[in-house]
Amino acid sequence: CGTSVLCNRKCFELVVVQRFVQQKLYLFLQHCFSHWPLDASFRAVLETWLSYVQPWRYTREKTNPQPDQNRTVPDKWESFVQENLLIYTKLFQVFLNRAIRTDLVNAKNALMVFRVSKVFAQLNLAEMIQKGEQLFLEPEHVLHHRQPRGYLTPSQGGSYLSSRQRVVTDMVFRVKSHVYALEGQDCQYKQMFGTELRGAVMKLIQIIAQARQTAKRISDHSSEVASNSSFLSWFGLGSSDLNNTFTSGEPDESGECLRKTHEFLDKALENLCQIFKLNQGQLTQLMSNLDSSQDDGNCKQLPDCIHGENGLMLTDLGRRQIINGLRRFDIQYQGDPELQPIRSYENALLVRLLYRISSLVNERFGEQMNALCSRPDFLGRLGRHYLTDPKSTIKLRQSPMSQRTLERKRHPRLSLRGLASYRTMVLLLLFYMVGAFLSFGPGSSTLLIVAGGFLYGLMMTLIGEKLKTH
Repeated sequence: CGTSVLCNRKCFELVVVQRFVQQKLYLFLQHCFSHWPLDASFRAVLETWLSYVQPWRYTREKTNPQPDQNRTVPDKWESFVQENLLIYTKLFQVFLNRAIRTDLVNAKNALMVFRVSKVFAQLNLAEMIQKGEQLFLEPEHVLHHRQPRGYLTPSQGGSYLSSRQRVVTDMVFRVKSHVYALEGQDCQYKQMFGTELRGAVMKLIQIIAQARQTAKRISDHSSEVASNSSFLSWFGLGSSDLNNTFTSGEPDESGECLRKTHEFLDKALENLCQIFKLNQGQLTQLMSNLDSSQDDGNCKQLPDCIHGENGLMLTDLGRRQIINGLRRFDIQYQGDPELQPIRSYENALLVRLLYRISSLVNERFGEQMNALCSRPDFLGRLGRHYLTDPKSTIKLRQSPMSQRTLERKRHPRLSLRGLASYRTMVLLLLFYMVGAFLSFGPGSSTLLIVAGGFLYGLMMTLIGEKLKTH
């Protein structure tokens, strides 16, 4: 009688958990894993999942805690793992597909991959999951609507073999009832340790390696930019153009964040190798092949595309290359150069003031400047040097979705924006200081500056004419 009451209680608990907790939580997590944005806000959903799949973490005795690297799952939780098999295996597969499309250069995203790999790398958890899969794949000899039978111990006439068979039969029934309750009788179960998922894990490892390499390139580039962004760059010895600065997707990708990215990704690689028992030799060969194929020139190539009806179309490989920063499109500013965003090395008040002055001059003398620059003689070439952009006629691709190009010809006009640069202002200040030291007044120094600019333009025009003749 006591055994019957205990069995009924367990069946009641199983039905209650499956109907009111397990099924709703599984559907909720599966929907979130598939539709949540690919950003760091997914961490809340992820921790909810990880908290559910390791209940032993919250019931462990605090008197003898185990280190993280030696943490094992108690054997009494094996039935819990089997009765929640899909929450381990199916959601892990969905997370794997999500991680492949995530920017792992971001330290927060790399942390999430590390967290999942750390949980599933607990010493005997993979064996419990694999055993649960084997129970589900047992032949269909288990009756799903069987009646409870009496239990006879060996002393009462039963046998050890029959008791073992009954235990195995109960375990198979629990696993199958769990899977069928969540996915239906016609579900197509994919093994977590099967060939298909193993290939997806190898793809994730390749993306992790690419992310580590991209993080290293960003770190090296940031160090180079920091060395050039000194006071000497004001004098033309460093690059002040921010258009082509290579930056990561997050504004807080500092050296510390990149260091954490390397640490998280390295530990995630170790955990994945431990979970799926990957051959270290094959992994080393894969990493070496990737290092040799992804050189510095590769990042200057266009992402992988195919020609569609409307032009270039990104492939899945091209999207992953853009997400991980391996390749990118050459995006350039195509609008009016005078209306570009104000740079950090420019004075905002002077930029606006000089733009109004140059606009008034261009509006007042626009026809005269057009006539001057249209002349074929030396005076016309000198006017074009001062009043036109050297790249006045350039070919621009409108977008990756279009193959059309246009010829953009700008009208001659006066541009004073260069005077709003802090570097230019410092150079002018130094020149006036030198002029004052040599007893030149402000007017004389201004005339010398204008004369020097005119002679420089005259020389450049003559040199350009000689180069064309040769």
